[in-house]
Amino acid sequence: MKEAGALTVALLLVVWLVWNLWNLFRIAIDLRNGSWWRPMWWTRLCSVSLFAGLASWIRGGVFGGGLDVRETCQFVHHERYDEAYWDSHAEEFQKIFPLHNKCNAHFDMVPAWVNPAIVTCALVSVAAIAVLLWFGTAHLTSLSRKENQS
Repeated sequence: MKEAGALTVALLLVVWLVWNLWNLFRIAIDLRNGSWWRPMWWTRLCSVSLFAGLASWIRGGVFGGGLDVRETCQFVHHERYDEAYWDSHAEEFQKIFPLHNKCNAHFDMVPAWVNPAIVTCALVSVAAIAVLLWFGTAHLTSLSRKENQS
């Protein structure tokens, strides 16, 4: 049963990836021809931003240290693994955000770009959602004005 769930999630992520690749193309085209003021442009921007934020979070959280932190530090990054440091900061390294996974006090296996990328994508998504809500409110307001005039 776990395999079916994992396969379903993987399939949904692939479909979302294809959708967002198409969205990137459409965002660029619509930006050039002035269609960025339409709700679908903002929906596409929100989708791409959410996908990029999720991909950044997965890159930093899941792939930021590998399965065995000690081996990843020593053999992949060629850094000294400080077990005492890691044990004393283990709670910080297991947080959802900000992402950190340090070999020692001086080397973090999570790339420096991951946390700012997550924040930027979240802000772009919130801005796109706010614009979409504004479009919806403006549409509902115009509908109520038309009904009052009739």
